[in-house]
Amino acid sequence: MRMLPNILSESFTCYLIPNTYDTTGKTDQLLRSFSDHGIPFFIVGFLTTANTQFQGPLKEAFLEGVGDLKNTFATLITFSWFLAYPLTGGIGSAWTTTYGYKGTLIRSLFIMIAGLGLFFLSSLFTVRFPDANLHIGSNIVPIGFFIFLLGSFVVGASATILQVVINPYLTACYVKGTQPVQRLAIGGSANSIGTTIAPFFVTGIVFGGLAMEEVQVSQLMIPFFSLMVIISLIVMILFRLSLPDIQGTKAEAGEKLEKSIWSFSHLKLGVIAIFFYVGVEVCIGANINLYAIEQENLHGAFSFLGNDSLSLFGINFAIPALMATLYWGGMLIGRLVGSSLSRISPRVQLMVTTVSATLLTLLAILFNNPWLLTAVGLFHSIMWGAIFTLSVNQLGKYTSIAAGVFMIGVVGGAILPLLQGVIADLLGGWRWSWGIVIFGELFMLYYALVGSRVKQTAEA
Repeated sequence: MRMLPNILSESFTCYLIPNTYDTTGKTDQLLRSFSDHGIPFFIVGFLTTANTQFQGPLKEAFLEGVGDLKNTFATLITFSWFLAYPLTGGIGSAWTTTYGYKGTLIRSLFIMIAGLGLFFLSSLFTVRFPDANLHIGSNIVPIGFFIFLLGSFVVGASATILQVVINPYLTACYVKGTQPVQRLAIGGSANSIGTTIAPFFVTGIVFGGLAMEEVQVSQLMIPFFSLMVIISLIVMILFRLSLPDIQGTKAEAGEKLEKSIWSFSHLKLGVIAIFFYVGVEVCIGANINLYAIEQENLHGAFSFLGNDSLSLFGINFAIPALMATLYWGGMLIGRLVGSSLSRISPRVQLMVTTVSATLLTLLAILFNNPWLLTAVGLFHSIMWGAIFTLSVNQLGKYTSIAAGVFMIGVVGGAILPLLQGVIADLLGGWRWSWGIVIFGELFMLYYALVGSRVKQTAEA
């Protein structure tokens, strides 16, 4: 089995999808281009998960005046982030055609800085104007919370455009002895490092290991300002990097395409499949901490550990954050393993992982045990790469447009976790709400078996 370091040492070139090759570029330049995309992949993963991990703390800090709808309001943080995907994916495609991959990448990071500025402003506004509230029925919600939701949307828009650039780029950068789904797994490993670190960053650094009920809104300002500075430095670095465009993956500016992008059935169903994938991935990643807190309050689920927190490296980490980290850490392990699967097709990978994830979620429901959900991350790890690879198969110059269309499906990360929060409020608990994850896994299994088969190509 070939491991990740061996793969990264291979020669890189970029090819004309589906089968023709461009050998005019320099190998070392392409290698740097491939590797440099790990930086934005890390940023997307880190900020996406950090954003979802703010649900629990902000539920206590911002939503003290909200009654029985706390779960619903808390999941609006994730909803606003993923709402950006269907609304801004087309912008990413248009910018890629006009400004190229590097120009689009840098513009998206400027948008991210603006969104982080709104996060900072939400905290500052709430501290300066503590009585500025909006009354929704009997619920009292600070105006600063809605500023945070706007910031979540803006940073989500940045993440959307970043992925419109990254996914087709990694798919098209050929590495000897690999297939596209492997290359997405390699890039996804950087994403998973970010998602694994983020829960500890939120609970251990931003909130200093405090219990949820002790969190103060004022603690948000310095971390978000620091992130703005870090992203600004990254933009300065990317200005100096060479990120060449890839031939054959996008239409030329002003070129009229002969076919509608929606005429490719494997892409259409792929958008639906990614809707369910991102939805169920975020349901677990964002809501497992709320489920864990509920279990601790009701049943003392962490009593066998002797406490509801653990101390690592001198920092106290809450058990719910540990569960989220185990889930995202499982995705990191799965992607590292997936990067070595050169002989297993993305269709077979998707079949095996969806069946495994379904069984684990079913067991979690039957035993009412959130710990079982953490293992699902291992199987969610390569689903994105498998679905994306199958969706853009044989699309040629339609690929960059397809990448933008593909982002429409990511709105599942907004809708399904919010729907799950509503179901949890209606049922009075999280246990049976995980049925929504099982439904999503079964649709992805259908896509692997039937929906992903190519009926029309870019040339036909």
